[in-house]
Amino acid sequence: MAKVKYTEEHEWISVDNGVGTVGITDYAQEQLGDVVFVEVPEVGRTIARGEAVAVVESVKAASDIYAPVSGEVVEANGTLADAPGNVNLEPMGNGWFFKVRLSNPGELDGLMDEARYEAFVKSLG
Repeated sequence: MAKVKYTEEHEWISVDNGVGTVGITDYAQEQLGDVVFVEVPEVGRTIARGEAVAVVESVKAASDIYAPVSGEVVEANGTLADAPGNVNLEPMGNGWFFKVRLSNPGELDGLMDEARYEAFVKSLG
């Protein structure tokens, strides 16, 4: 089972065989409210850690989704164009945004594990 890591911007990444699946956390989708539009990155795009690579729009706001790691986008979740609500229904499942082949797996070490992320969210009040 792949371990999930988290960013302070509320993205998650689950890595399996050098490919990470990226989405937003349950906390993030709750803060956004009803998601009405998602823009995912193009397959083949090279991304850098911290770069804005996707967009999620809700009834409340539009937010950038940042790359938790560097690499190449190998798959984008095209179903979100027709079903952006999947981000609300299953943020850690069918609501994923893209998959990235990691160019520097060491970048995962700078991300939070689940316990640290939960403590971080609690600290936000």
